[in-house]
Order: sequence, then structure tokens, then C-alpha cells
Amino acid sequence: MSRLDADVVIAGGGLVGLTAALALASGAAGTPFKVIVVDALDPAKVVGVAYDGRNSSIAYASWRMFEALGIATRLEGREQPINDILVTDGKVREGASPMFLHFAAAEIADETGDAPLGHFVENRHLREALQGAVEACDAIELIAPMAVSGVAYEPGHVAVTLADGRVLTASLCVAADGRGSPVREAAGIKTIGWSYDQMGIVTTMVHDKPHEGVAQEYFLPGGPFAVLPMTGNRSSLVWTEKTDIAKAIMALDDAGFAAEAQNRFGTYLGHCAPEGPRWSYPLSLQLSRDYVRPRLALVGDAAHGIHPLAGQGYNLGMRDVAALADVLIEARKVGLDIGALTVLDRYQRWRRFDSTALAVMTDGLNRLFSNDIGPLRLARDLGLGLVNRFGPARRLFMRQAAGAVGELPSLMQGRGPDGKAA
Repeated sequence: MSRLDADVVIAGGGLVGLTAALALASGAAGTPFKVIVVDALDPAKVVGVAYDGRNSSIAYASWRMFEALGIATRLEGREQPINDILVTDGKVREGASPMFLHFAAAEIADETGDAPLGHFVENRHLREALQGAVEACDAIELIAPMAVSGVAYEPGHVAVTLADGRVLTASLCVAADGRGSPVREAAGIKTIGWSYDQMGIVTTMVHDKPHEGVAQEYFLPGGPFAVLPMTGNRSSLVWTEKTDIAKAIMALDDAGFAAEAQNRFGTYLGHCAPEGPRWSYPLSLQLSRDYVRPRLALVGDAAHGIHPLAGQGYNLGMRDVAALADVLIEARKVGLDIGALTVLDRYQRWRRFDSTALAVMTDGLNRLFSNDIGPLRLARDLGLGLVNRFGPARRLFMRQAAGAVGELPSLMQGRGPDGKAA
């Protein structure tokens, strides 16, 4: 057939999709992949305050990837370093258990170069930074707003049909189109998972006292209550509750909502009040049975969706992207077809274990802590206290939280996608 339109077509231009485009287009042995991103949403709308009030926790290893791709500089002044993480257990109005788990960035400074454990960034700022980097990259074309209406997998290429009738051809299609991925569904890839009968409530809270860059994960019987530091005297509230209770909380006026939040916050940040809109969404676990098909690779939520209690959803997607970039770059270097199943299977083997292990861990933690059963409460409080006292175990958990364990792709080691130091 005639020359392909691109090396890779990415379905989905959200946080993971745009990161994937930049990773692939940043250069493979001096020759970047040509990438086309197709997204159903208007890029101008997704950076508005009303569209998405969530924030993303960018772990230490993921931030190194941002630095390697030139994204970190675009976020200067709009990111909040995470210096400490405090994990506690407790009850509403009764305060936290005396047992706790404390992670301090300074404790692993010899491994991280005195960097914070991570950074916290508003999603709207992330989208602006990613969009700006994509716009500045000649190897990437963004087509949006535009839906993908079909994908045909042919010998030697993939044909992606757009809603306006255009057909794009490439060696590989990457599905980054979310948990309900139409591309995954059309390819016949099944998923496994379940609902938690919980909802996540997200909003921004302003408070009197500074947070000092400390992220708090407070486990309550209804689910984790996370207070995550933002720039200024603001924190992102990620509040998990049973579905019926969450709906009642969402129905409260601002004063009632603030009172319920303060009952859980306590007074360590002084007076707290919500700022801006609130969002809520059902929580579930979802894992794809396969991450690849011939000429198709799944990344991000299209491949896996986990409980948000550890704040690792986007980081998991970034590890997908970095691993896929390594696999495709290496394949191109030795003259292999990047859409061949033999090439893509290495990506699947690399990523499926990590994703499944993290999904099982977050699922187990949610089930262990989201209850008020006396013996379990005692056991988990003792567990937190023991881990906090045992330095090697605590530092292992810290490295896990920083994303600095396991087989790290080049970008997460601070090297460019061609293997050279960034």
C-alpha cells in the first residue's frame, strides 16, 4: 500500500494519551516516531476549572520522566512538592489512632538526590503543559475534537476511521481512551473487575494553616479520606464513602459539606472550607485480560483501573507509556515491525504483572481499612506502627510510593527515550 500516515495512531488525548505521544515522538535513536493523536474532546474545554477539579500525584520516578520529556519546566510554579506522607487510621469525630506510618523524603535522599517523594499538580495544569509540549512537537499531530468510529487491523498496517470519514493508516494503534475504551471493546478484549459500592468525592479545600507539603491518608470506616497538598494554603480532598452516604454528602450545601469535612479533617490545618465545584464518581477495579493484540496496545485506564487510595492511577499509566516507548524504540533499532505481536508481547509481559500487583494491593488495603471491625482495626493499627518502626520495611514502602522499584523504563531513570542521559 502507499506510505502510512503515521507510525502510531493514539486513540485518546487525555493525560496518558498525550504523554504517550510525547514519549514516542521525542526520538528513537535520533529518529522520532510520527504520531497522530485523536481525541473526542475539545482541547480548549478540558483545561477549564469546571471540567476537572481533580489533581494528580506525580511520583518521583514519573517526575524524572517529565523532566526527560521537558514537561516539568512547563509546570514550574504550578506544582506542589510532596515532602512527607502520613498514613493514619481512625473514626469520624474521634480522631486518629496513635499508631501511624510516616514517609519522609529526606530518609531516602541518598537514592533520590534530595528530591521530594513526588509532586502534586492540578489536572488542568497538567493538560495545559502536555498540550503545549504536543503543539511544540513537529512529530505529533492532534486531531480534536474528533471521535474514532472504527479500527481495522490489516496485514502490515492498521486503518483508523474517524467520525468524519477520514481513514488514518499506521503501523500501530495505541488505545488510551479510558476505562470504557471503545477501541478495546471493538477489539474483543475482555475485562475483569468489580464495583466497590463506594464513591469518590473530590474538591479543593482552603485552610488557615500551611500544609508544609505533607500528604495525609486518613483511613475511616467508609473509606480513605485523603488530604493532598496543593500550591498555597489549599489541599485537594479525595474523600471515599459508601455510595448512599456519598450521595447524601454531595447533596449538602457548602456549609454542611464544610462541616462534615471539618469533622474528618480535625483542626491541624485550622478552619477549612470548600473552594469551587465538587465532583463524585463511582469506584471500581478493572483489569484487561490482554494488553495487546496484533497492531494494538492498551495503556492507562484502557488497560487497568484501580482504587485511588494510593494515588497511583496516572503513575501506572505513565509506566505503561515509558515501557511501551522502550519496547518500540528497541524494535525499530533492530528493524522489527512495531505492530507485530512478537514485539508487543514484551510490553504486555513487562506491564501486566506490575499493574495486577498494584491493583491487588490497593484492593486489599481498601478492604482491610474500609470497615469498623474491632479485631481488624487492632491488627491494622499494630501493622502501621510496626512498619513505621522498622526502617528497612518503611523505606521499601517509600520507594514503592516514589515509583522507584522494579524494572524501570529509560524515561523513569532520567534518560531520554534513546537511552542517553536527559
